[in-house]
Amino acid sequence: MAVFDGHPLLKGCAKCPYTAWPQPRQRTLGLVFTLVSILLLQGCGLIFDAVKLVHPVSANELDAICRRGEIHVGMAVEPFRPFVFPALWTDEGARVTGLDAELVRLLSDALTERCGTQVAPQLHLIRFRDLFLLLNEGRLDFFVSAVARGTPSPARAGIAYSSSYFGEGGLTGISRRPEILEMIQVRLRHGGSGSGASALKGLAIAVQDGTDAYWYAQAFLQPGRLIVCDSLPAAFEYGESDGIAPLDIILGAQPVLDFVVKTTHRDWRSLHDEQGHPLMFTQADYAVVMAEESYSLRWLINDTIFKLRTSGRLDSMRRRWLEESYAYPRRASTEGLSFDVRQMPAHYAQGTCRESSSR
Repeated sequence: MAVFDGHPLLKGCAKCPYTAWPQPRQRTLGLVFTLVSILLLQGCGLIFDAVKLVHPVSANELDAICRRGEIHVGMAVEPFRPFVFPALWTDEGARVTGLDAELVRLLSDALTERCGTQVAPQLHLIRFRDLFLLLNEGRLDFFVSAVARGTPSPARAGIAYSSSYFGEGGLTGISRRPEILEMIQVRLRHGGSGSGASALKGLAIAVQDGTDAYWYAQAFLQPGRLIVCDSLPAAFEYGESDGIAPLDIILGAQPVLDFVVKTTHRDWRSLHDEQGHPLMFTQADYAVVMAEESYSLRWLINDTIFKLRTSGRLDSMRRRWLEESYAYPRRASTEGLSFDVRQMPAHYAQGTCRESSSR
């Protein structure tokens, strides 16, 4: 009886010698034969790794978060009111507040409950265009800054989105020039349905680098000039300067632009369609962003968002930040997230704008 006849390691290897061990000697010599066979197979042009018993290190990122007692959270250094307000120095130190800051606190509370010990959010204020890079480098556990789910972009590979915590977002535009607002209305009347992007053809349009507006402009718009800005405040500063080449449109997130034209930049007006509704170029839901492999963390965040939605807390947060009248410095001092004060200079250096050379 040939015990090893047809052995998968030897099948098809005519030149590899092997011996059929008698049944009584199988137990004592079987292991030796297998190891020798593996070595001999290399001469047959076949390379095999020895089979090892491996005890993998736990890949559960929640365990790592619980062990260190902190969660590393990224947030845009550029203010996206009312999701992220400008950072302030308060009696309690450097603080940043907004709808997204409140969400981070609630997620940290959920992690604390899951871990059975305090989990504190360690906030990192970072340029929006760098958030995806730092996440992929493993320097952040997640980030949240009014990010639309699923925006196609080469910079957003290897990431995952939570379920939506804010719906009915998307892209719109604003202008402070009445003649531009009127021109767009005329173009919409004569362009028919689906003519939103074509209504902006040939205009000078500003977008923030790395945002959904930037990638939308690259994919669909045919502007006369595309101005890429480091931040939304830089875009407003550029648009309000009296240069020889005036800015026609700022394109950005509708909830953000709608909020700022009602509160801080009242000389700007939102673009509207013929029915008087905001002129939308995309629809989007906002989500928490994390690494694609962060499955356990994503489950926890999704479960937390589900509970916040079913309890009515998300609706309450939306009303509280978008509809109520309030002084955000007061909220920053009482409920804001703390961050390293050394980040303050970078926070207030909102960058510049430059004309894109790719158009």
